[in-house]
Amino acid sequence: HVQLVESGGGSVEAGGSLRLSCVVSGYTLGNICISWFRQGLGKGPEGVATITSAGTTTYADSVKGRFTISSDNAKNTLYLQMNSLNTEDTAMYYCAARSGDYCSWSPGDYIYWGQGTQVTVS
Repeated sequence: HVQLVESGGGSVEAGGSLRLSCVVSGYTLGNICISWFRQGLGKGPEGVATITSAGTTTYADSVKGRFTISSDNAKNTLYLQMNSLNTEDTAMYYCAARSGDYCSWSPGDYIYWGQGTQVTVS
């Protein structure tokens, strides 16, 4: 049973930083892509950053240069370091996982999801 559990969200002033964590457990199917998505109030889901088992990362244009995705394989944990936050970053943030080396930006391609962690920037 695959589980993803996010943490680290909260309220921060514009210009501040937060680090989100996502602990992954129960996955035994080989290579994996793990991504962060976010969904603001009244908005559709938006891909933020992705990382493959090999460590290849991609970022949405809206967060490039401000957000960094990384993983600690020993701890089965994924991180999203968010700097220079602005009000448009306010959203529920989710980590999601899919098997394989291909990281899709489409939420429908992911079958494993966490419960989300709220980030509010004021």
